[in-house]
Amino acid sequence: VREGQPQSHAGRGWESFTNAVIEKLVEREDPLIFMLWGRSAQQKVALILKNRKTAHVILTAPHPSPLSAYQGFWGCQHFSKANQILEAWGKQPIRW
Repeated sequence: VREGQPQSHAGRGWESFTNAVIEKLVEREDPLIFMLWGRSAQQKVALILKNRKTAHVILTAPHPSPLSAYQGFWGCQHFSKANQILEAWGKQPIRW
């Protein structure tokens, strides 16, 4: 992203790649935790829910950029929430 130009990275092909990765990940039987930060990422919710084979967890928050981090990203506690979920699933928490 070019400084001061939100979405300057949009429409450059990464969306197709990201969609393909998500489509593969949601096929897993082992649940995943998706952290979707920002409006563009949150538009992937439908893709995650579309063909899922298990109950994945989706955490959403504003984008962590300086333009929006104070609108809810700070304090969303996604890292601690992810670790709580992992522990509830009997998995090792991540050392962030």
